[in-house]
Amino acid sequence: MATTLDHPADLADLTRTVVTGERAGYNTMQHLEHARRQAEERKYKDLLIIDADAHHYENESWADIVKYIEDPVLRHRASQGGQRAGSSTLMPSQPGNQSNSGRVVRYSGRRLEKVDGIAPRDVELVRKQMDSIGIKYQVVFPTPMLELGMHQETNVEVELSWAYSRWLTEEILPHEPRMKTMIYLPLNTPSACMRAIEQFTGKPGVVGFMVTSPRFRPVHDNVYMPIYRALEERNMPLGFHAGLGMGMERAWEGMNRFIAVHALGFTWFNIVHMTNMVINGIPERFPRLKIIWIESGLAWIPFLMQRLDNEYMMRTSEAPLLKMKPSEYMSSRFYYTTQPIENTNLEALQFNLKMINAEKTLMFASDFPHWDFNLPSTIYDLPFLSEQAKRNILGETARHVYNLQV
Repeated sequence: MATTLDHPADLADLTRTVVTGERAGYNTMQHLEHARRQAEERKYKDLLIIDADAHHYENESWADIVKYIEDPVLRHRASQGGQRAGSSTLMPSQPGNQSNSGRVVRYSGRRLEKVDGIAPRDVELVRKQMDSIGIKYQVVFPTPMLELGMHQETNVEVELSWAYSRWLTEEILPHEPRMKTMIYLPLNTPSACMRAIEQFTGKPGVVGFMVTSPRFRPVHDNVYMPIYRALEERNMPLGFHAGLGMGMERAWEGMNRFIAVHALGFTWFNIVHMTNMVINGIPERFPRLKIIWIESGLAWIPFLMQRLDNEYMMRTSEAPLLKMKPSEYMSSRFYYTTQPIENTNLEALQFNLKMINAEKTLMFASDFPHWDFNLPSTIYDLPFLSEQAKRNILGETARHVYNLQV
């Protein structure tokens, strides 16, 4: 994808702004000027584009979220960090170094950006990025909280996810009908998941429920069956949002570069959960449950299809609930988001999309504003996709999965 900056001088100017705050009118939309031009040239206004995965930084609204924590002791602990979630003892730490060397430092610059209008800051920023990219609806997820499933104190996951979901549904989503979310489920505590499903189903802007993938408890454990049944009965999709699992996954200890951990971490936990889901027959037990695999890219799916099919054909007795090969479930019963799409080899990408039946299972995702975000052009410009396949991937499949009344 082409850079979003036109001149090297832009990079120096933006970097000075981040470091010194010298320009009061700092605007991160300059980083999306290329996206704006793409949207106009390709006439995205004539397309339904639904972004199945974007992010905001809940730590920027930490003080507003903390007031919804029900446990008074945890609320006091959380408030000790002030506005910054990263300084609170409640949030899990992330060892390692995600170097910004040679890149636009967009995250810290967001704090300098001024917003117009009277809506909450998160809403104004999301509106601006949707309008710039050409997106009609955007499903927004938290960012630091994606590692919360690895927290040693399971009650912290329960309390923080509940507080965040209340803040988001009560103070943010009512201001913008185009902004959607999937409610965080604290899967380490099944009873808390049921409470969240009962509380937030039907709330404005809630289009499903989400599990942060970095976690060790097996998703086929029988304690989760009532959760899957409740979601299936309510026709609410369940998403598994990938993450690094840094600091808790021993395999990453031997890696000395962030890029190595990122390449494997964002696929590994979803590979494990998908394998357990398929081999233990969850699609047969809950045939109408829509499950989405988020922010793992696509290259891992054909690998796992072939690997599981090969194993299954040799030991079918170990997966007695299956009525099809694992690959057939993966290409017909699950949904996937595009980002980060591996498009360095178009021939391989075309094969991958064919294997996953992309026209019916794939949904566009930007992952904006993260450093590796994708634009709709990553789908729109693919030469081997039909016009209908592009429309489905960019928005029509997500319309069905999220039950959107467009």
